[in-house]
Amino acid sequence: MRKRYFGTDGIRGLANGTLLTPELALKVGQAAGRHFLNGGHRHRVLIGKDTRLSGYMLEQALTAGFTSVGMDVVQVGPMPTPAVALLTREMRADLGVMISASHNLYQDNGIKLFGPDGFKLSDADEAAIEAAIDEAVPLAASAAIGRARRIDDARGRYIHAVKASFPEGARLDGLRIVLDCAHGAAYRVAPEALWELGADLTTIGAAPDGFNINAECGSTHPAGLAAKVRDAGADIGIALDGDADRLILVDERGEVVDGDQILALISRSALVSGRLKGGAVAATVMSNLGLEYFLEAQGVGLLRTPVGDRHVLATMRAHGLNVGGEQSGHLILTDYSTTGDGLLAALQVLAVLVAEGRPASEVLRLFQPYPQLLENVPVSRERLLDHPGVQAAIADAEAELAGRGRLLVRPSGTEPLIRVMAEAQDEGLVRRAVGQVCEALRAAA
Repeated sequence: MRKRYFGTDGIRGLANGTLLTPELALKVGQAAGRHFLNGGHRHRVLIGKDTRLSGYMLEQALTAGFTSVGMDVVQVGPMPTPAVALLTREMRADLGVMISASHNLYQDNGIKLFGPDGFKLSDADEAAIEAAIDEAVPLAASAAIGRARRIDDARGRYIHAVKASFPEGARLDGLRIVLDCAHGAAYRVAPEALWELGADLTTIGAAPDGFNINAECGSTHPAGLAAKVRDAGADIGIALDGDADRLILVDERGEVVDGDQILALISRSALVSGRLKGGAVAATVMSNLGLEYFLEAQGVGLLRTPVGDRHVLATMRAHGLNVGGEQSGHLILTDYSTTGDGLLAALQVLAVLVAEGRPASEVLRLFQPYPQLLENVPVSRERLLDHPGVQAAIADAEAELAGRGRLLVRPSGTEPLIRVMAEAQDEGLVRRAVGQVCEALRAAA
């Protein structure tokens, strides 16, 4: 059944738009709170957020919803999404909430929910909460209304946990790093963690004002980071996104390194050290064929999933894997975290740099990517992919790519777009395939 509120990664939309309003946040708090009220203990929900202006509004509305059904609320302020997942589990909370629209600009926001185990909610839990949002939820008696409090040591707890993933005794002394925090949730924790490990650190994108999150900075806009790395003569650049669950790198030459190359490095490191579980890695259908062939040469399988880190994680859990990720920079390392964590993944890369003593441009180029082209086509109506002209164009492109590459056409889970991607050794073939499908989509729109 199609969900009305939840998308591929929680509830997301324009703040104060037609969907994401304080009224909805209040109802989500009440519905989710009632769903997780079980047992005789005092119930608790932990709420974190990124730095966008609407976070204050949604935080208070959610708090009102949770407390009205009898749940205590712990507010931790601006904190990365993986920190909320970690703290939910460590503080024995019944539920965790992250208020963020990830890599989107400040106008958007979202609500992500985590269960007591620190993992994102199952489809069944989301469906149950959806059903309750539009119903009258029983409120707590006056004496049973929840309490809300803000805690100040959450940042230190997360920094300690992330640093624990770094090799014992290793340090970052002498390593010149430029860090872009995207004016987002990690603007304090990420610089502190790297400084404590001894890095020679230059930080950009660490002055949030409620409006500048992800604005021409962070993992989706690494050009500024690349320029800074070159100007500073740095060894590596690290770019996080607004809620710090993504990682994109820049080598010492100022060249961008995507999630596929990072996944290749972390996978090889885990394989060599005997830490890779399940004999395979999980990645989405968007990951480059070059990654697949690199892993195959290492004797490691690649299990492809639909786009979305929740699909990657589901495959990892089903097959007993501990490494997975997306080309966009979501890296999931379940030995340390229950969700994507950009800072944690960066530390795994930095550990290899320190151990090997080679430039980032050498360490982070493990395979030659196949030419790949992705274009986004705005859509104004549903079921555009069912149009006969679009289906014919897709069939023609697939026939031309058969045996030489692949085509992927899919609707975005977060925006009104259809994404068209092709890859093959022949770059001209890639451009023709994407072009003809996009042309058909625009003609049918």
